[in-house]
Amino acid sequence: MYLPHRTWQELTDYVGTESVAIVPLGSTEQHGPHLPEGTDYMIAEALARAAAERSGFLCTSPVRIGVSSHHRQFHGTMWVEPPIFRDYVESFSRNLTAHGIDRIVYVNAHGGNVAHLREVGRRLHDDGTAYAIEWMWDESIPELIEEVFETPGPHGGPKETAMIMHIAEELVREDRLEDARDGGTVFDDGAGRVHGATTFYDTIENSENGVFGDQTDATPEIGKRLFDAATEQLVALLEWLDDRPREQLLPAPHVDPQPSAGDRSDTPDRS
Repeated sequence: MYLPHRTWQELTDYVGTESVAIVPLGSTEQHGPHLPEGTDYMIAEALARAAAERSGFLCTSPVRIGVSSHHRQFHGTMWVEPPIFRDYVESFSRNLTAHGIDRIVYVNAHGGNVAHLREVGRRLHDDGTAYAIEWMWDESIPELIEEVFETPGPHGGPKETAMIMHIAEELVREDRLEDARDGGTVFDDGAGRVHGATTFYDTIENSENGVFGDQTDATPEIGKRLFDAATEQLVALLEWLDDRPREQLLPAPHVDPQPSAGDRSDTPDRS
């Protein structure tokens, strides 16, 4: 069920019986010479809507701009400051709870959003308003990604390229795949770290054209495999969350500072 396409009366039946919402989030930022700037939010929205269609749960409008200032040197990148992003997501999440939603899955396709979505989820959890968790598609299928790509890359690499080839192949500049690979960086987990410290802040410090990995390994067929596998994982997560009793999702009570205070039978007489 896609919220923007429904009337309020059609949503009445849903909120009367269901309490789960799916919120797709991504970014509008550079993804090299071969991918559109909307790559992240397009992936998030496609996965969220596919999972909603399969599961029957409610999918909201996407959040298309996120925390992306680390890509600011590249033309067209848009971003909001982290506190604004957190407050915005928290505000509309609380709005959902006003309609009876108390379980939210943030379907996130942008790494820069992760820490901030976790913080919002913690806020909502701490005051018992809702149970909101962040989910990233590539982290749900690491074995498959490792199987199909030798150098997947963390940004603008073959995994995102393959996904967009599957979702919107006409937006991939396939004649620029080699340019993306040769002008970027084949990612090394140790890149930019010196004596255990991360020494970079912006993407351009690690990649001249802003992307990583070997994009020429991507195909629409691989993209479909990734998409289907990630959708399956997301549906399973939604069903798991829906099955949890509310009391299991609320904050645990404070540890009793005197767990035996109620039983004074063994307390020595100090009179």
